Amino acid sequence: MRLKFTYSVILLGLIISCAQSLFAQSRQQQKVDSVFAIVKKYFNQKNADAIYNQAGADFQKELSIDAFGDVANKQLFPLGEIKESSLINFVNNSTATYKLKFASATLQLMMNLDKRDKLSLFLFQSYVEPAADKTGLVQTSNPLRSSMDKKIDTVARAYIQKANTIGLIIGVMNKGQITTYSYGETIKGNHKLPNADNFFEIGSITKTFTSTLLAWYVNEGKVSLTDPVTKYLPDSVAANPELKSITLLNLSNHTSGLDRIPDNLISHASDALNPYKDYTRQLLFSYLKTCKLNSKPGEKYAYSNLAVGLLGTILESVSGESFEQMVISIICKPLGMYSTGQFLNPLMAPRFVQVYNQGGQLTPAWDFDALAPCGALRSTLNDMLRYTKANLHPGTDELSKAIDLTHKVTFNNDVKIGLAWHIIKVSGMGYYFHNGGTNGSSSFLAFNSDKDIAIVVLSNAAQSTDPVGIGILKKLK
Repeated sequence: MRLKFTYSVILLGLIISCAQSLFAQSRQQQKVDSVFAIVKKYFNQKNADAIYNQAGADFQKELSIDAFGDVANKQLFPLGEIKESSLINFVNNSTATYKLKFASATLQLMMNLDKRDKLSLFLFQSYVEPAADKTGLVQTSNPLRSSMDKKIDTVARAYIQKANTIGLIIGVMNKGQITTYSYGETIKGNHKLPNADNFFEIGSITKTFTSTLLAWYVNEGKVSLTDPVTKYLPDSVAANPELKSITLLNLSNHTSGLDRIPDNLISHASDALNPYKDYTRQLLFSYLKTCKLNSKPGEKYAYSNLAVGLLGTILESVSGESFEQMVISIICKPLGMYSTGQFLNPLMAPRFVQVYNQGGQLTPAWDFDALAPCGALRSTLNDMLRYTKANLHPGTDELSKAIDLTHKVTFNNDVKIGLAWHIIKVSGMGYYFHNGGTNGSSSFLAFNSDKDIAIVVLSNAAQSTDPVGIGILKKLK
């Protein structure tokens, strides 16, 4: 039974991601869990109006209170009280799925919230028992010789043995030594281990590249972190008074007050499985002309793909080059990263892994247009280790100076962040961190220069690799 089942809300649960800090993820989950607790209480009281009052404006626009009450009273409340409930998963830092046990049935409820923490998605479905984890040991290159090999295998196994994961590759930098480990397959059923030259979507780790470009142009004197975004926007867009206080810094450290994604992205997405590919600069500017901020710039952290996409668009205007051209010329070539980019040529394409969604089914890789700077890059483990090394121990050249600038803390209120890089604590140690997530890939990167430790994790499944990265860091502390 479906209480809100439209193209737009289902798509919203899909595209809202890319990476956030672990702190931000747990905080958002707490918000959803809190609303669920309220909904559960009113459900057991058979109070349809009270549940409806937890819904947002878009929800209520599509479903009247009378229609909601009719469905609740005729289809839901006859199930009786919710005897037991448990969280099944929390996907893309947005959509929670709960298992609900009634006296005579078991259902699952999908929920997410709008920007005002009101119900946006409220979808009852038949409960489907998750597929059992793989019983046979997934193949690996891990020789299991050293103590570190065995520790990493323990963490990696917990991930790769899941029913919905396919391939996993891990790079560990520990006091000057680099070790890599491969698990699973590049394509389901091909029995071919991923290697360090296979391409993966890195998702929102792309944002750290965008922040490095920003820092580069700051050091070049082309832009300033305190520049208002209106300085670089067409007059028709800059005329929106909401934008006048947003700076380039605010775009990079997620304090702009802009929405996480523009609301006209969903309506112009021709493919729900590849939502960013049709979002052009024209659509972006059209949205910005009339958008409203959710908070005063600089005061509140709120992760935004829109903000970093806009930042990259501005840098394109400043440089006269595309996002990919800037990444390659400023970052990749100096670091010897020849297998990183937004687009793969025919010689590179065969090295790209196939990608799989949260259910373990094949899904298209994502394509980007105007919002490419928030999550479009594809790379290999070898290249990401080069990138990580450059961040772990910057030198004295111009690129290193830009990298150093991205590490300077720019906001420290609930979330600690530099330019795109979040600073998290694992077992009491601080790490610069970013992760990434698309509909078919997950990634994780963290490093601590003082301890000379870094981790890169790439997966061709949507299942989050955060537990792998964090688990390994705990083993290496």
